[in-house]
Amino acid sequence: MKPVKHFWLNGFKGLLKTSLVTLLFFTLSMGICQPGWTSPIGQPMLMGILAQGDAVTDPRAILRNALPIDNSSIRTVQADLEGLPKYLKVKRWGSLKKDLKNAAFILTLRRDSILESVPDELKPQAETLIDELKSGVEDLQEVANTQDKQEFLDKQKKLLPKITQIEELMVQGFPFEVPEEYANLPQLKGRATVEMTTTKGDLTIIVDGYSAPINGGNFVDLVQKGFYDGLPFLRSEDDFVIQSGDPPGKEQGFIDPQTGQYRAIPLEVLLKDQDQPIYGLTLEEAGIYLPDLALPFSAYGAVALARPELDPNGGSSQFFFFKFDNELTPPGFNLMDGRYSVFGYLVDGQDVLKKLTDKDKIISAKVVDGLDNLVEPEAG
Repeated sequence: MKPVKHFWLNGFKGLLKTSLVTLLFFTLSMGICQPGWTSPIGQPMLMGILAQGDAVTDPRAILRNALPIDNSSIRTVQADLEGLPKYLKVKRWGSLKKDLKNAAFILTLRRDSILESVPDELKPQAETLIDELKSGVEDLQEVANTQDKQEFLDKQKKLLPKITQIEELMVQGFPFEVPEEYANLPQLKGRATVEMTTTKGDLTIIVDGYSAPINGGNFVDLVQKGFYDGLPFLRSEDDFVIQSGDPPGKEQGFIDPQTGQYRAIPLEVLLKDQDQPIYGLTLEEAGIYLPDLALPFSAYGAVALARPELDPNGGSSQFFFFKFDNELTPPGFNLMDGRYSVFGYLVDGQDVLKKLTDKDKIISAKVVDGLDNLVEPEAG
């Protein structure tokens, strides 16, 4: 299979000016087909309708939401702290103070309910983090009284990693059993961090095996093997995505040297209200539209697996960074969701990603954290 040119819906911006009903009908009924691979480079896609409500576009917030935990108290604190910047945009200091007060209340009077979800041996660490978080919220309340916007944002950003740390302490084991038919593939039973050095600078990717263990495991395994080192980028004509993972002059995908076989990776998509991912078919094929996904395409720098147009289970080594345009792909209900397997997010290096072109390449990629979560495939 040879790479093909990037596909795009001509005139789609104009369609966004039509009514929501007309646009919904169009996106659910129209598609333009062409042969080849269906990463967004050279692929027919149904694009999303106008967003409804607030979509989460921060990759670290999406990753927090995707952690397999069930603790309403810490989730409420998380929502209160993550939502503060929206009040600053319209100078609603009163609403901001109300959410801060609620977060402080939970951290003080519902402390035990937060700790209930943390294993006993990790409770001391969690208690320290809760104390630090409570102190930080009190600092934010003081800054809110002075209405210093920049100082407030700086302090708010420093608190969010503590939420992540507390929630990560709550994760106990892996949340589901991966189907036995995929035991011959690498699996990521947790998360891993990959640092990628390119000719334009460094990128940091967090790979989420909790939501996409097979796609995440495949990527981490290939990084560990040095497969991506030296590979070029392919850029779409409209700069919608940038892709890599195709060895020049060779058959597309990864050929396992032990078996001599093409490593095929299935489509893997986890709905928020489901216990385990859906494998092997797009959500459109499953009759599921406008899905609420654990790993949506709503963040700049979402990382997903490319695949052949007619084979949801034919992806291998090729991956792409998603660079959405708010006007063309409003976050929240983008119908790319469910057609490709998102397995991680770019959390640092967004400015570098913007500069990458088809003249650039990956110099090196390495796993800097979470390699112990990689489970090698069973022999045979």
